[in-house]
Amino acid sequence: MGEHLPSETFTLAVDAMGGDHAPEAVIDGLELASIRHPDARFLLVGDEARLAPLLARHRRAAAACTVRHAPDVIGNDMKPAAALRLRNASMRVAIDAVAANQAAGVVSAGNTGALLMLAKIVLKTLPGIDRPAMAAIGPSARGDMVMLDLGANVLCDTRNLVEFAVMGDVFARTVLGLTAPTIGLLNVGIEEQKGDDRVREAAEVLRRSPIAAQFHGFVEGTDIAAGTTDVIVTDGFTGNVALKTAEGALKLILDLLRQVFTATLPGKLAYVLVRPGLVRLREWLDPRRYNGAVMLGLSGVVVKSHGGADAETFAHAVDVAIDMVTHHFNDQIRENLARMVAAAAKSRADKDTEGGTRLATAS
Repeated sequence: MGEHLPSETFTLAVDAMGGDHAPEAVIDGLELASIRHPDARFLLVGDEARLAPLLARHRRAAAACTVRHAPDVIGNDMKPAAALRLRNASMRVAIDAVAANQAAGVVSAGNTGALLMLAKIVLKTLPGIDRPAMAAIGPSARGDMVMLDLGANVLCDTRNLVEFAVMGDVFARTVLGLTAPTIGLLNVGIEEQKGDDRVREAAEVLRRSPIAAQFHGFVEGTDIAAGTTDVIVTDGFTGNVALKTAEGALKLILDLLRQVFTATLPGKLAYVLVRPGLVRLREWLDPRRYNGAVMLGLSGVVVKSHGGADAETFAHAVDVAIDMVTHHFNDQIRENLARMVAAAAKSRADKDTEGGTRLATAS
């Protein structure tokens, strides 16, 4: 994660009732987050009768939280359209607080589809952003990397991919603390002629953009785990498939290792020798370190914690949200988009001038 700056005076809205282990895991997570960020303040939204006794046992969380009662809960199996009608649900009330500028961002471990729909409808996108994207941090051979989109947009055009690259750049700077993150466009090959028109056109735009020096070019699926670039940009369909494939492969590897070291006596003896290395590997690949998928491009910070989050996992999601607010993530998005627009306008003007010069010379 990026360096945690001293917290400014702002409030995060927290959906206390979202997630498999809510509200207990949420309150436990806020207790940890309050230790890491003693100046942070939280608007805790949920059933006040259930939250009060939990806060009574968590001194730091209680001091950092203001409770807002919301009697309804959006279940994990609820359709987004049905969730939209529950105006008194904890997730909806928390998002409404961001829209009303009562909170700088929202963190929820609740229903992903509902969170995406509510955030897009209630908060809307930043000026200049066509579609928001879901981004997350993951491990690679060279350290942490960022990938987007992970499922918010199944179909994307050239503009969307370029905007994802801009937002991914700012996200990597903000959360990973990188000064000039490298950016790759996921493709079926690294050659310039590979891929469809939208991917090739997006590459051309990025090569002429203010972040051209950071643009690596096309990358393939193997480059994700290799850490070839700090940011991987793709459409939501491909990104979601890549994410779920990586999660499945990681689970398979860990299961196979467990079998190898528990099935036989030699395996058990070998485990004793390699245990320190396996502990480090487990810490490095611990999914709790990477909790906190983020909806980028909205008028407010929106962080989705894993539904099965425990205290440490939820606290990491809060860390991500605080990093984004403290580093003025959306302001940086606006500035980068303005530079992109200015660069595109200059490029058009240069072409018009060049065309006029050629016409005059020919005359």
